[in-house]
Amino acid sequence: MENTKEFIIDEAFKLFLDHSYEAVSISQISNAIGFTKGALYHHFKNKEELFKCVVDKYLYIPDAIVDVETISLSEYIQQTSSEAEKITKKMFSFTLVFSAINYISLFTDAFRHYPGFAESKGEFINKEIEKTKKVLENAVKSGEIRNDINTSLVATNFFSINMGFAGNLVINNSIDDAIRLQKEQLAEFYKLLKKP
Repeated sequence: MENTKEFIIDEAFKLFLDHSYEAVSISQISNAIGFTKGALYHHFKNKEELFKCVVDKYLYIPDAIVDVETISLSEYIQQTSSEAEKITKKMFSFTLVFSAINYISLFTDAFRHYPGFAESKGEFINKEIEKTKKVLENAVKSGEIRNDINTSLVATNFFSINMGFAGNLVINNSIDDAIRLQKEQLAEFYKLLKKP
């Protein structure tokens, strides 16, 4: 039963990724998996529930686990960049054809059609910004970076650079090039924060 559910989720993911939530019907999903609609409804009560399962499986982004009290800003940047690279490569490993715009569209569909998704991502973003702020505050105290910065704004800027990763994917049409550019952007930003 669980294998069947996973099979349906995997096949629905391909359809939602290649088209959109609105464009994919239950009939198309049942045709793609070779099930009747009744058999499909045995596993999922509706398209929205199936879509939520697809999003939970394929668009999951875990928190970066770091000890904000002891990690340096330089180490934090390296670790979070490394985690982002792993997450991105895993995310795009699910499909044979690389298409950043399709993933961005799928995220957009999740914000529009998955109740609570926007709120949970908003909480995630706020937690990540607070984590970065704490790392920055400790970096100021330790003398790693300048003390004349607004740690709240700089933490938000760090997050903005990381969010710009999606744009890097679209512009470069390459995971490796987007990751390299993000690392270069963060390194330049770090240089601006370092004590002269």
